[in-house]
Amino acid sequence: MAPPAPGFVVRDVRLFDGERVLEQATVVVREGRIVEAGPGVAVPPGLEVVDGRGHTLLPGLIDAHVHTWGNALAETLNFGVTTVLDMFSDPGPARELRRTREALAPRAHADLFTAGHLATAPRGHGTQFGQPVPTLTQPAQAPAWVEARLAEGSDFIKIVYEPRDANGLGPPFPSLDRDTVAALVQATQQRGQRAVVHVSRQFAARHALEAGADGLVHVHVDEVADAALVQLARERGAFVTPTLAVVAGVDPTPPPAGAVREPARLSADPRLRPFLTPEQRRAMLQPPPTKLTMFRLDTALASVRALHEGGVEILAGSDAPNPGTAHGASLHHELELLVRAGLTPTQALRAATAAPAQRFGLADRGRVAPGQRADLLLVAGDPTTDILATRAIQRIWKNGAPVQRRQYPEAP
Repeated sequence: MAPPAPGFVVRDVRLFDGERVLEQATVVVREGRIVEAGPGVAVPPGLEVVDGRGHTLLPGLIDAHVHTWGNALAETLNFGVTTVLDMFSDPGPARELRRTREALAPRAHADLFTAGHLATAPRGHGTQFGQPVPTLTQPAQAPAWVEARLAEGSDFIKIVYEPRDANGLGPPFPSLDRDTVAALVQATQQRGQRAVVHVSRQFAARHALEAGADGLVHVHVDEVADAALVQLARERGAFVTPTLAVVAGVDPTPPPAGAVREPARLSADPRLRPFLTPEQRRAMLQPPPTKLTMFRLDTALASVRALHEGGVEILAGSDAPNPGTAHGASLHHELELLVRAGLTPTQALRAATAAPAQRFGLADRGRVAPGQRADLLLVAGDPTTDILATRAIQRIWKNGAPVQRRQYPEAP
């Protein structure tokens, strides 16, 4: 394994440290970790000095909802996203990465923390992708199911809860019942781990919160969050990762005359487009799926606004690579959409740095502070006032080592 990178200094930079903004700061990195950060820090001799004037230094971004297949982790790092929280994928590759995850050696991919297999019913959501998924059907199976996932290396547990409503309406696939969801949450938390729940309807979100879920990994989309749900989420101390980027990607609402759909607009951004793979560019231009008519971005934005104004913590997650999303790039879209939903730019940045690190127990990242892993993102301009400035990437460091961004030519 390669040794950590020797070190560098970023001088006279606007610093968003994950919680607050500091002007004219200096950050010193040695051997993969931050050793000093803040205004008035002296520049030590012998290290490379990066001039930060006119720029903002951020913690490496954390995408709190992805699914990692293929080259996802390299594609993600290409956009300054240095850590991802995977909400369902094959646990095998994750076990290999887990062995080196804590090292400070330079690497060309984002770090992965994963749920591994998700908890779902036979033929339920998550079983349709061709990957074998261990399912369950009743509460008594929950402790053994959770134990098996933790033994496989899961960092947290994700539960799918998509029940039919009182009128029998709902998705065309089975779901775990409410008691089994509660048993999974309890079994997970008894092992000292976090339990998060996938929902798409408000009544299901309410059930999950009443079961004690640590967080919801989508905002529900059937109606705007009501005051009772907001109060329940706040009182339970739960977070919500709304994944607005994927809602925008599947929203069937036609764009206004002369405009293009959200994913196409994102893929055309000249700050992002050269770094999208040809496959990502094509995917962003695909029409929305015809069967997901319930997903409306305006409804989701209104719910996030209500949750945020009601004191519920919001995390930034893209749900890449689902329709209309791309690993890495779509987290920048998510930040834009969170601001559109009422978060300030600094609150949105916190939702992609310090907040997910704290919520998922990632103590060595998400902040720019002494002792933290030197996962850093330098951008031109000021994303604490203009969130779109996160796309103006100048430098990326992973474990203190510079990342060489890969560009992809346009198809002839």
